Amino acid sequence: MQRIIGKYQGPENSGPLLVVTAAVHGNEPAGVRALESVFSMLEAQSPAFKGTLVGIVGNLQAYEQKMRFIDRDLNRAWIPEQIQRILHAAPEHLAAEDREIKSLIKLFHELLETHRPEAMVLLDLHTTSADGGIFCIPSDDKAALRLAKALHVPVILQLFEGIEGPLLRYAVDGHFNYTAYAPKTIGVAFEAGQHEDPESVQRAIAVIIHCLRASGCIEDDALPNPQEKILDAYSHALPKVTRLRYAHHIRPGDAFRMRPGYSNFQEIQGGEHLADDVCGPIRADEGGLILMPLYQAKGSEGFFVVEEVF
Repeated sequence: MQRIIGKYQGPENSGPLLVVTAAVHGNEPAGVRALESVFSMLEAQSPAFKGTLVGIVGNLQAYEQKMRFIDRDLNRAWIPEQIQRILHAAPEHLAAEDREIKSLIKLFHELLETHRPEAMVLLDLHTTSADGGIFCIPSDDKAALRLAKALHVPVILQLFEGIEGPLLRYAVDGHFNYTAYAPKTIGVAFEAGQHEDPESVQRAIAVIIHCLRASGCIEDDALPNPQEKILDAYSHALPKVTRLRYAHHIRPGDAFRMRPGYSNFQEIQGGEHLADDVCGPIRADEGGLILMPLYQAKGSEGFFVVEEVF
């Protein structure tokens, strides 16, 4: 499989560069399937289009093996000091995800040099191991928040404060840019639902199309699709905006085990027994809504707790 899933460009060399990443975690195929569908829709309907859409597979090696990652979590590896080590290391000293990073950096630089866009928008597609919720995570700037609201799904604020080394943070901090050319980067991550849920693909299709509209690539009435109703129906009963209160990080050797039955946005109480590890029961410090409870073998965070803002 090739890293580039597809590319679609308007007739004029102007407008944004919208990069949509999928399978940054290799066991999350819904984003790849959604991008394939959107490129097929664009080819079939040929709407008026401004700018460039590029869809890429984030962790190609892990995706081919249907694993979250090979050596380490690619979406926790984008730390500038570590990136410098990777860029200057000999190939034989690189782990699997190090090679993915080098390939992605080269690709982003080529895209920026080729298209020299007015702005770069990065939409990072994911799914979760638990049921029950879809949401988006904007970076902490006004442009990203406006984009997040235009996707018509719940918005989680400040979640990046509980995660170290995500791809989106590296991008919006300008590290893919270089001194000769440095467009503003606007970034939002989208969680489309549970890994194996077929409707996760449908919801991701709707969000990609909303993002194309909000970024100015297509008109608001372009690419009408039934997936929007699926997205709206699922989002309707969920909180509109929440804020991170707590992130439970997993250390090597913790033997973390989430207790069964939790789903995204489920209400929890202070003192509730949520999980266990080598030190014993893990209880909630306070009440709130649980987010991304971990029900897979690999992961850097066991769960998050958020509070509803409105």
